[in-house]
Amino acid sequence: MVSDVVSLILYKYIPYVFGLLVLYTVLNWAYYKRLERKLGTKPTKGQIGDGWFGFYIWYPLLKHKMDGTLVDYWHENFEETGHQTISSRILGKRAIATRDPENIKAMLGTQFNDFALGDRHHQFFPLLGDGIFTLDGAGWKHSRTMLRPQFAREQVAHVQSLESHLQTLVKHIKKADDKAFDLQELFFSFTVDTATEFLFGESVKCLEDESIGFPKVNTDISGRYEFANAFNRAQIHMSNRVLFQEFYWLYHPSDFTQSNRIVHSWAEHYVNRALSFSDDELQKASKDGYIFLYELAKQTRDPKVLRDQLLNIMVAGRDTTAGLLSFTFFELARNPEVFKRLQQEIWDTFGKGDEARISEITFESLKKCEYLKAVINEALRLYPSVPQNFRCATKNTTLPRGGGPKGMDPIFISKGQVVMYIISSTHKTKEYYGKDADVFRPERWFEPETRKLGWAFLPFNGGPRICLGQQFALTEASYVITRLLQIFETLESHNDVYPPRKSSHLTMSLQDGCHVVLK
Repeated sequence: MVSDVVSLILYKYIPYVFGLLVLYTVLNWAYYKRLERKLGTKPTKGQIGDGWFGFYIWYPLLKHKMDGTLVDYWHENFEETGHQTISSRILGKRAIATRDPENIKAMLGTQFNDFALGDRHHQFFPLLGDGIFTLDGAGWKHSRTMLRPQFAREQVAHVQSLESHLQTLVKHIKKADDKAFDLQELFFSFTVDTATEFLFGESVKCLEDESIGFPKVNTDISGRYEFANAFNRAQIHMSNRVLFQEFYWLYHPSDFTQSNRIVHSWAEHYVNRALSFSDDELQKASKDGYIFLYELAKQTRDPKVLRDQLLNIMVAGRDTTAGLLSFTFFELARNPEVFKRLQQEIWDTFGKGDEARISEITFESLKKCEYLKAVINEALRLYPSVPQNFRCATKNTTLPRGGGPKGMDPIFISKGQVVMYIISSTHKTKEYYGKDADVFRPERWFEPETRKLGWAFLPFNGGPRICLGQQFALTEASYVITRLLQIFETLESHNDVYPPRKSSHLTMSLQDGCHVVLK
């Protein structure tokens, strides 16, 4: 009886629902066309097949993300369509993806106020709360103002403080005893150690364990050893929520909750430590330099504000540098001629082995190592720390290119529409980097054409939201590369897959690790 009633209702009302859907689609199409004519824009010609109303495309996006091929998938779509800007639907909503430097410049720079972060605050909130990566407007400006002094030149210049952590890293490398090991795993622990000391006044010392002769530590830092894996898992889940667009709330697995709990517990150790200091003790603790957490604790005693800002800055302080180092050594191991040339520059400038002149390795002297800069630029080109990002239109607006038969006319962007910008594909576009754009070749950075790239080379974002920690990451990476090439004479690759599978969450890393022999 009940089934008969349900069948009758469905039979009676489905035609009306279908009719309303068709009417909505027609009216929406007409609305777009009217605004396109009013604003002088043209439709995008590049298209990705999206199934019915975009209810299919999210599946290949999620699958490629899990397989470590999402970055390559976007690039292949641009190459196959022959367009710099392409459109599709994701879960019913029209979305634009672009690798065109002019469009990226507009969103991040010249039309900055036309675009915002959209649902990112809600998507990221369970892990990162309210911080520089999740906030727009006044909240973002306040966060940026608080962070800026931490990355002032004199703070970044303190490279000598990295040496004790570097020596601990070297002990782990030598422990491998000329056998292959995952260097990326060590780099992630290394950058946690350096970032916590630099930003929070106390290193977590993840690398200091019994396997290399350190005594067992009875630490009061909750989650000291679980933090790294929990932080990684939480970011995986968080980036999956982004693919679900405004339906992010449908994706909240139990492991996301558990990982967030571990990360928050770890962060609260530093927060509680800072809050236990009096004003005089905070002043004394930061007398040798600006410590972000201590300066923030002088402004607010709210533990959630402190925790959120701490975790936001950890994403930048830890993940980007570890990823950059891992991809650099991955390519150096595959390109022995590049490795030897770089090593010779370092030996000539700073010495090698027991004769290394460590005191001469400074912020200024590292910047003078031209081939080192070229190697790092090339690693950032092929493997930018944030390979894809997005903005959401705050009003009906336009982007300068992507419309018309040749993709050179403006396109209409409606209020609330998501626009993805795929930096990783921009960095591999032959128009800007030549026929060998897929090849790791640092020498390209000495060619005149490559010095005039502008918005076609954007490893640290651009415009008002340009990365504050750019020099911090470059300086730390330069120091670590220099010291390791002074200490170890040979580097062998033990990675089987090329191009490598890439984990792409908030930042990018090698999905299968960086397996090498250093000796």
